[in-house]
Amino acid sequence: MTDDAEEIERELAALRAQVRQARAAGDRPRERALRAEQQALERAWEASLEPEPAAIPTPREGGSLLPLREQVHGALTLLAVPAAPKLIAQVYNACFGGDIDSAKLTSLRRDEERSFRMNAFARPYYLCAALSADRFSPVRGLLAVSTWPLEQRIIGALSPRVDFLRAAMRIAEHVERLPDTDRATARLLWLFAENIPGAADGIGSAKPAVVIRAAEAELATHEPVDGSHREAAAARARAQLDDAGQLFGVNLKAVPRTGT
Repeated sequence: MTDDAEEIERELAALRAQVRQARAAGDRPRERALRAEQQALERAWEASLEPEPAAIPTPREGGSLLPLREQVHGALTLLAVPAAPKLIAQVYNACFGGDIDSAKLTSLRRDEERSFRMNAFARPYYLCAALSADRFSPVRGLLAVSTWPLEQRIIGALSPRVDFLRAAMRIAEHVERLPDTDRATARLLWLFAENIPGAADGIGSAKPAVVIRAAEAELATHEPVDGSHREAAAARARAQLDDAGQLFGVNLKAVPRTGT
């Protein structure tokens, strides 16, 4: 971990304490201001961990020696959107030369939540839940990273398509940086391209630049509406949920029913 990341972590720890104090005092304006500052610092922390393009691991470099949660974090950081275990495994295995079994990811989020509730913010990041925009329940099967802004983890009606297009662009950008493209990364890029109009270069073939242009064109239609929806939902979530709720969602089974 870099010195910059460690310094940001210390600032975040102090800022989170201030957020809790503002909430306890009922000072909503100050809490909102501190939350905004916290989000900016979290983005800076994430950026401080990003390797330079030349240092990004190339395929088949043996990343599978990393612990499972770090492998998952690496794949999610590359995608920058919530993702299902199958996609996480495909991305890590293709881009970093690992061998993740997606079945092993089923209990990972529960383990992370248990760890957070025992000692909140003790880790630099947690693998948490994507939240539904309407009820803030965890979206089944989607993992996210706790350091992402809440808007990035909210899932509305258009969000699955928007996130798919964003992920396609991230994979295409990753492939562009590689000195050589092997069969695994080429296939991964094709799996995205075949589901984006105008992105495929041919049957079973896709070029990163073409994928990026096609994804950007479709994003221009969907992203403004999706972004507005997510921002509104995130604002409500911050007002209604505690820290654990914002990361892992609301357990709807635990919410008592009203009426008969």
